[in-house]
Amino acid sequence: MSDKPNATDAANSAGEPARPLHFLEQIITQDLETATVNKLVTRFPPEPNGYLHIGHAKSICLNFGLAERFGGACNLRFDDTNPAKEEMEYVDAIKEDVTWLGFTWQDDVKFASSYFDTFYKWAQHLIKEGHAYVCDLSPEQAREYRGTLKEPGKNSPYRDRSPQESLDLLEGMKNGDYEEGSRSLRAKIDMANGNINLRDPVLYRIRKQTHHQTGDKWCIYPTYDFAHGQEDAIEGVTHSICTLEFADHRPLYEWLLEHLPVPTKPKQYEFGRLNLNYTVTSKRKLKQLVDEQKVTGWDDPRMPTIAGYRRRGYTAQAIRKFCEMIGVTKSDGVVDVAMLEHAIRDDLDKNAPRAMCVLDPIKVTLTNYPSDKTEAFTAPGHPNRDDLPSRILPFGQTLFIDAADFREEANKKYKRLVIGKRVRLRNAYIIEADEAVKNDNGDVIEVKARIIENTVGNDPEDGIKAKGVIHWVAAHDCLDVHVNLYDRLFTDAAPDAGDKDFLDSLNPESLTVLQNAKAEKSLAESAPSQGFQFEREGYFCRDNKAQGLVFNRTITLRDSWAQKK
Repeated sequence: MSDKPNATDAANSAGEPARPLHFLEQIITQDLETATVNKLVTRFPPEPNGYLHIGHAKSICLNFGLAERFGGACNLRFDDTNPAKEEMEYVDAIKEDVTWLGFTWQDDVKFASSYFDTFYKWAQHLIKEGHAYVCDLSPEQAREYRGTLKEPGKNSPYRDRSPQESLDLLEGMKNGDYEEGSRSLRAKIDMANGNINLRDPVLYRIRKQTHHQTGDKWCIYPTYDFAHGQEDAIEGVTHSICTLEFADHRPLYEWLLEHLPVPTKPKQYEFGRLNLNYTVTSKRKLKQLVDEQKVTGWDDPRMPTIAGYRRRGYTAQAIRKFCEMIGVTKSDGVVDVAMLEHAIRDDLDKNAPRAMCVLDPIKVTLTNYPSDKTEAFTAPGHPNRDDLPSRILPFGQTLFIDAADFREEANKKYKRLVIGKRVRLRNAYIIEADEAVKNDNGDVIEVKARIIENTVGNDPEDGIKAKGVIHWVAAHDCLDVHVNLYDRLFTDAAPDAGDKDFLDSLNPESLTVLQNAKAEKSLAESAPSQGFQFEREGYFCRDNKAQGLVFNRTITLRDSWAQKK
């Protein structure tokens, strides 16, 4: 038995109960024990053509997590082979996301573009060996020649070009002598193969685009299929872990490795990607939401991007826990977004400091409390966390409570403030409502009430108890804050299934802006991205981009969507 680390050892050493190894852990354990590989090397290879979403989070946690558990290394590599859609903004955002999730990549960040010189030499090698040719078919013609799943393709009329002619044409492509779409380099495999990916796939295409890493050096760029395996081989990746849609590409991955002078022979494995209901994770569709200003940007807190979740107040620990909860399988499936919401509720319930914020304030005047008197009550920072500091709550004659916490009349199920009834102010007095003051429209604008003496921390001496507990803030010493109430972006559980237009199911109530909320003074010291439980309201975090005191609702206290089903 090898003394190399395995996943079960790692789980036990961390004080966690051992769990069954998933199929990738089993493969890696066996490869290490049999010395098929001496050290595990994985990679996370995003294309820098958009921000990362929750599906990428699963891949990040898997690739970096496996490297951590087995004492290996994981590369962060940008597959930057399509400069028309790539930007440095995306490179920087992806690096920030991986770091925020708590992972560290091996050595420096890597780019496919760093290997373009080598790729070009290998393209020449394939031509010389009779395994590739320059084709003059247009993209439309090439699609016609390719055939279908039921019909074999047919050979390009340029398939039997001499290697020297193809080498000369490739050089001209590289030098910018030809227009985009006029020529491509294709592998010479089998136009009748049942796997369409092996029907003479394109390896290089003309793209007269400035590249964010190489500038204007290149007029041709390799396809992802050509670059993928060769990057892995150059970097010494041992286990190239992809999502299931790459399973049909694996034969091409292996064909290229067999026909090129690569330094190592990585192996590709596929796992089921993460699909969430009520969520769209297509980069193209997410970009459409941004471009058409359906959201305010890639990091809009309604977006399923890692940056969006971070701005909304999700924690890295919650996302990593969620990825662990859903497991790793060989099949695709749809995960209920409620699982992700449960993970963040559980994390914030245990860790978020408490505070009081009145979202829809209505004034309460305590008629038997002196106007020149003030008090200060102490409230815990968290009911179960002695390490979180307590808060000081100012108290005076005039308070704000939430409008939903008062009714002139109500049935017995209503456990809040009613005329002639009592309610406890959290961490303070019991009060009893006497009168509602209304404006000319008949709207209640003020409640007149009385404190019940000696009820701070005590039941009333007359034995008439309060019906419930409500939150409040002192009008003379509170904060004016803006609050964004975020909800799910889509009302349809499968917004882009089939031939649906996903824009048709955008939730018109995905954002409600409250500009007149009142909060306790302790929030003045909050830091950007810091999360809180606003007692009785939900979990919120201070916005990490907005100026001033702006708080975003991360999640409600309970799953309100479960009640709608």
